[in-house]
Amino acid sequence: MLNKGWLRRLLRRLGGLPPARPTGRPARPPAAGPVPAPADPGRARDWAGPVQISWAPHDDGKADPGEVVWTWVPFEEDPGHGKDRPVVVVGRPVGGRGQDLAVVMLSSKDHAGDRRWLVLGTGAWDRQGRVSSVRLDRVLVVAPHAVRRQGAALERERFDRVGSALRQLHHW
Repeated sequence: MLNKGWLRRLLRRLGGLPPARPTGRPARPPAAGPVPAPADPGRARDWAGPVQISWAPHDDGKADPGEVVWTWVPFEEDPGHGKDRPVVVVGRPVGGRGQDLAVVMLSSKDHAGDRRWLVLGTGAWDRQGRVSSVRLDRVLVVAPHAVRRQGAALERERFDRVGSALRQLHHW
């Protein structure tokens, strides 16, 4: 099944579609799992601006660029719902709020051949040892206090591959 949400978002960014309007349909029933309040300043949200990419993991219990952490991520098709998932902290959003972190989602689903995803391989963030991929076309920002736990730090070489792919795709 083709996910058209990313295409609509890209077309809106490029000016090819008007902003989304309410449809008047009733809201979906609540999804399982935590759903932050809409006013939560720590809520992850899509970011369309540039990101200052840096690799600076520190084993200090705080989320740092280069680390895999868990946070609540809204569904692209329905931002009012989402789920807790692993993300890679890639740096700070240029012009973002205070200490916001720029992150990209990880997935253990097979995304081979999909140019929106970069295969990272296995890592300590997945206890089952599954191969993970990072999504390149959707960058999010999140407040540090909204990070639930740390999973691991990416080695510099893997992080640099992610950073290079993001810079190339987004022209930062």
